[in-house]
Amino acid sequence: MARPVLGLILAGGQARRMGGGDKPLLRLGGRTLLDRVVERLKPQCGAGLALSANGDPSRFSAFPGPILRDPVPDQPGPLAGILAGLEHAAAQGVARVVSVSGDAPFLPADLVARLEAAGSETGIALAASGARQHYTIALWPTALRDDLRGYLERGERRVGAFIARHGAAAAAWPEEPVDPFLNLNTPEDLAAAEVALLRSEADGRGSGRSAGA
Repeated sequence: MARPVLGLILAGGQARRMGGGDKPLLRLGGRTLLDRVVERLKPQCGAGLALSANGDPSRFSAFPGPILRDPVPDQPGPLAGILAGLEHAAAQGVARVVSVSGDAPFLPADLVARLEAAGSETGIALAASGARQHYTIALWPTALRDDLRGYLERGERRVGAFIARHGAAAAAWPEEPVDPFLNLNTPEDLAAAEVALLRSEADGRGSGRSAGA
């Protein structure tokens, strides 16, 4: 039986193309993106959820888990959030973390199971859709935390380069009818997601299956 996984939601981006602020708190279909991500991810994570976010944690007061600040200075990007999740999980005796974007409201209900099947307990497994690999939607062993901390402390920032150091398996999902890893970077993306949400509900996929909302 697979051991419990900690779900880590990355909410540290500055959302410049959205006009600033916290993208996970934007609303889609009357609910925040974060609510939608939590709804999809929480049932898959036996070790619970954590949120990677800097600044005042009170703005995420409704989140059902700890808020983790970057454990290294200068906000070096998503790898710092992943490090926070790995170190938090290791302190709880949890061996693996699944990271997801806080602005990806269509996450598949089989995300963790398929990443586990694709990878191993000692390696990284990435989600993919179409021809694209999603570096921040991945399963990470906490055993990588010391190497990741050293990588960041040397001034390295690139997620893909760190993954290349260790290698990764990939699990792929179809992009149609809705890309399950669609992330919302612009107001146009949000408008397109509203259309996708209405379409998926009309098709009867609003109950939480892989491509629904």
